[in-house]
Amino acid sequence: MTDVIITGAGKGIGFSLVEEFVKLSGYRILAISRNIGKLKKFDPETVISASIDLGKADAISSILHLIGVHSFAPEILINNAGLLINKAFQDLSPADFDAVFHINVKAPFLLSQALLPHFRPNAHIVNIGSMGGFQGSAKFAGLSLYSASKAALTTLSECMAEEFKNLNIKVNCLALGAARTEMLAEAFPGYHAPVSAEEMARFIAGFAQNGHHFFNGKILPVSLSTP
Repeated sequence: MTDVIITGAGKGIGFSLVEEFVKLSGYRILAISRNIGKLKKFDPETVISASIDLGKADAISSILHLIGVHSFAPEILINNAGLLINKAFQDLSPADFDAVFHINVKAPFLLSQALLPHFRPNAHIVNIGSMGGFQGSAKFAGLSLYSASKAALTTLSECMAEEFKNLNIKVNCLALGAARTEMLAEAFPGYHAPVSAEEMARFIAGFAQNGHHFFNGKILPVSLSTP
């Protein structure tokens, strides 16, 4: 049995990722989300759903508790949870800044750090970035904090890969383009993306299983359009 941890698993690409790993069989998934209503349809022996808000101070300790209770030894961590605030630059508040950077950068940092003693050899951490945070890509009004936080995540991913070489843990970051999710609808109302959440999740699941045999410390665009 291969253990997988997915954050932001309650909807969108995260939920579709859970579905993909369930279809593959041989996987046990710790699915983390604030809202776990949709996750309850899965067999609890296969999908351990945990209602945890990564913005809270006790989030990491709650995850470590679950890992201990269920004897979890992750081979894959997908840091998928994200927060987008769509506001003009002049309207953004310090609280907006803290919230976006906490979920998009600090939470992957804290969770990856806390899991270091628990990973199996040759584990793969996949950080879910965005084309909005990819250097030289198109940028869009209202998304400055989201894009800046995803840019920070890309560099953090490169640094993590270097730091973890001696631990036999690989780290890569997928800079996603447009996919049909609630977050995309919030950023670009009325826009119909060429890729569904399910299709994107299928790619990410395959990459999480095999990508670290070919890549480490890489920021890889996965995009047909932006948006």
